Amino acid sequence: MIRKLCIANRGEIAMRIIRTCKEMGIETVIVYSEADRDSMPVQSANESICIGEATPGSSYLNANAIIQVAVSTGCDAIHPGYGFLSENAHFARLVQACGLKFVGPSPSVIEQMGDKNKARQMIEHLEIPIIAGSQDVISDVRTGMQIAQELTYPVVIKASQGGGGKGMRIVWKEEEFQDSFEQAQKESENYFNSKELYIEKFLEHPKHVEVQLACDRFGHVVHLYDRDCSIQVHRQKQIEEAPCYKLSEEVRQRICQDAVKICQAVHYDSVGTVEFLIDKNGNAYFMEMNTRIQVEHPVTEMITGLDLIRLQLEIADDKPLSLEQKDVVQSGHAIECRINAQDVYQDFVPSFGTISFLNFPGGRGIRVDSAVYSGDTISPYYDSLVCKLIAYGQTRQECIQIMKRALEECFMEGIQTNEMFHYMVLNDRTFLDASYDTAYAGQIMKELNGNEPI
Repeated sequence: MIRKLCIANRGEIAMRIIRTCKEMGIETVIVYSEADRDSMPVQSANESICIGEATPGSSYLNANAIIQVAVSTGCDAIHPGYGFLSENAHFARLVQACGLKFVGPSPSVIEQMGDKNKARQMIEHLEIPIIAGSQDVISDVRTGMQIAQELTYPVVIKASQGGGGKGMRIVWKEEEFQDSFEQAQKESENYFNSKELYIEKFLEHPKHVEVQLACDRFGHVVHLYDRDCSIQVHRQKQIEEAPCYKLSEEVRQRICQDAVKICQAVHYDSVGTVEFLIDKNGNAYFMEMNTRIQVEHPVTEMITGLDLIRLQLEIADDKPLSLEQKDVVQSGHAIECRINAQDVYQDFVPSFGTISFLNFPGGRGIRVDSAVYSGDTISPYYDSLVCKLIAYGQTRQECIQIMKRALEECFMEGIQTNEMFHYMVLNDRTFLDASYDTAYAGQIMKELNGNEPI
């Protein structure tokens, strides 16, 4: 039984884990960098221990230091959150080798689904549609160029070990290929310590829809329905909603069933997400699987009433799922806006600094997931996420109105944020009728770049 948990992360996800642990009666130990010494998670956990300097490599990516803290403080398990070491199979093996529970899937599953090329081969064997692409990983630009010519442009280059848009480049014509390939390879090596890439035909104007799942270690799998994550800036999600409003029930059932099929095939044993691209004709293609909790998990929690962090912890504690598929009932609509410290008038560059004044919204249908406070500093060493605003309504229209009201109540001084982007989206006809796709955010960015800051 997990009685004491080490949290190997920071920011809002660390606070999210701490809150559920308090409700479950689990003590928490958080590791932190020198830059996060005064952070809210450090103040909220039962124990907190500094493990290094501000740079991630000296702290949140220091697997040995994290495990030493967990062992020395008597923890039973480690929760990696998202990012950092959350999808690192080697770290998960080290955790288990030290007699601790890893709150996530088994290392072999992380390894299998983390290698995007191997995952594609497995999905193809299951007869689930995938986008046409290279059969093997690619390390040299000449081979990559030959494959791109066979697929025909545009193509997308992706890091084989990657995720989160890192090591990814869209190539529209042959003369752009070499530079894009080398950039993707360099970024892949920096983020994932691998130069291996693969190439796919680029699917233009699709919907990006994902299915949330929970799977225990006894073979039970349930899906928790879908989320639309199509609004992305520089391949980073900005707004998510659940369920996907313009998805037909036929396609919804198909991708949910395919996601369950994938989890059963790999013996998945945690909370996870299978992502799909859906073209204008309703054809759904497997894209990737995320073997961790995701940033946008709150919208699924809002429409199902479930606590996904609790499910993660219970599964890691070798408990069977307490629900069957018939018990998972979705109700209403939820939208999440990621409020980032970004300058929307300067191509969304990060805006680091100290928050001199802060006011979060409240009221009916609003949830705020954050770890910042007035006087807190947004550090240049980590991502620029300040908070997640989540709105819930009985209908999508009601949910949008609640979110617009929440954005009007959200004030931050001392940093630039992307609130104007969110407000423009929520008042735009394309969003209101849910006809947007992955290219939509680019249109809003052009409008912002054509205007002066207010």
